[in-house]
Amino acid sequence: MERARIAHKRFGALQLISLSLLLATVPAAAGAATKEDRSIAAIRALPAYQKAVRNIDAQHDHFIDEIIALTEIPAPPFGEEKRGRAFAEKLKAVGLADIETDAVGNVMALRRGTAPAGGKVVVISAHLDTVFPEETPIKVRREGTRLYAPGIGDDSRGLAALLAYARALQAADIETGQDILFVATVGEEGQGDLRGVRHFFTEGKYKDRVAAFYSVDGLNPARITNGAVGSKRYRMTFKGPGGHSFGAFGLVNPMAAMARAIDNLYRITPPATPKTTYAASVTGGGTSVNSIPNSVFVEFDMRSSSAAELNKLEGQLLQIVDKAVASENAARSTREGAISVEKQKIGDRPAGNTAETAPVAALTAAAVRAFGYTPEFGASSTDANIPISMGIPAITIGSGGSGARAHSTDEYIDVAKAESVRGLSVGLLSLLAVAKIAH
Repeated sequence: MERARIAHKRFGALQLISLSLLLATVPAAAGAATKEDRSIAAIRALPAYQKAVRNIDAQHDHFIDEIIALTEIPAPPFGEEKRGRAFAEKLKAVGLADIETDAVGNVMALRRGTAPAGGKVVVISAHLDTVFPEETPIKVRREGTRLYAPGIGDDSRGLAALLAYARALQAADIETGQDILFVATVGEEGQGDLRGVRHFFTEGKYKDRVAAFYSVDGLNPARITNGAVGSKRYRMTFKGPGGHSFGAFGLVNPMAAMARAIDNLYRITPPATPKTTYAASVTGGGTSVNSIPNSVFVEFDMRSSSAAELNKLEGQLLQIVDKAVASENAARSTREGAISVEKQKIGDRPAGNTAETAPVAALTAAAVRAFGYTPEFGASSTDANIPISMGIPAITIGSGGSGARAHSTDEYIDVAKAESVRGLSVGLLSLLAVAKIAH
C-alpha cells in the first residue's frame, strides 16, 4: 500500500512536470518573431489562459468519455438528429446558453463576449455526420491509448474538442471581445454536400455576422487548411429504346454512349498545379445480360483548388457527354428511338483560399509554433469551403493527437494525454487570439 502511495505521488509529480512543460513558452521558429508570435506569447502568459489549459488537462478523461459517447450514436448521412440532440445536451451541461437547433439540424450555442449584442461572432465548428450507413456496427474498442471505431476521428473527436474548449473557457471565466459561436454541423460528408454550413451561411440567423470561421476536422494540430478544394459531381443517366441483345442488335445502346464519354474524359490531362482531378466512380443500370439496356448511369467526381480550373473541367465533361450521345446516335440505328442523357448535378463544393496572412491563419500558425510544431498550410474539402468561397476568413484545424484510417471501419485515434492536451491547446490559443481575449 505504501509503495502504491509513493508511485501515485510520483505519477502526479510527472503529470505536473508535463503540464508545466506544456505551459512553458516554446521559442518561435528560427528568425525574428512576428507580431502574431508576440501576440500569442502574451496570451499564453495570461493566468486565465493557463487556467483554461489546466482544465483541459484535468478533464481529459471526461473528454475521452465524450468522444466515445458521441461516436456510439449513429450519425449517417441525413440521419444526424439523434447525435445532434445528445450534443445539445452536452453544451447545456457545460453551461452555455442560447442553445438551438436550426432548420436543417445544425446545433449551436453562443458564448457572449464583451461587445454589444448582435455584433460579429467567431465560429468554431465540427461536423455531426459520418460516411457510414446507419446499419454500420459502431462500438468503440480501446487498446491502450488507442480508440477504434468508425468515425471516431472524423469527426467525433472534433465535436468533443468543442465541448472541451467551451468547458475550459467557463472554468477559467475567460472574457473575449467577440462572441464565440459553437456549431455542430450536418451534411459535411459525401452527398451531404456541405448542406449544414451552406444553410448557415445562406439562410441562418448568423449568416451576416461571422468575423472568422474555424472547422475542427482531422487530428494534426500543425496542419492549417486554408485552401478549399472544390468539387463538382454529376450523375449522368443515358437512356435509349433497349431491346433483345440478339433480335434488336444494331439499335443504339446507351451503354456504348456512356463508355465513350468515360473514355474521352480520361483522355484529358488536367493541370498538376493547381491540382485538378476527375473520376468516373459509380455506375449501374441495365435489365439483363441478354438485353440492350434502356437506362444506365455513371457518377463523376471532379476536384480542384482553383475555381477556374474546376469550371473549365466541368465544361469539358458536359461537352464530352453531349458528343458521346451524338456519336452513338450517328453510329447505330435510331428507328426505335434515340439516345438521350439526363445530367443531374449531385454535388457542388466551391473552391477558394484564405490568405496565409489573414489574421485567423497567421495567428493559428503562431499558435502552432508556440507549441513546438511547424505549421503546414494545405488544401482540402471541409466545411470551411463555404465561407472561404464567400471571402470570409476561414480555416480548418486539427483537434490534436494522432490516428489513421479515416472513412474506414477500423479508423482509430490515439488519446495519449500529453500529446492530446498539447494539440488541443493549439486550437484554444488560436481561438482566443482571434476572438480577442481580454488582457
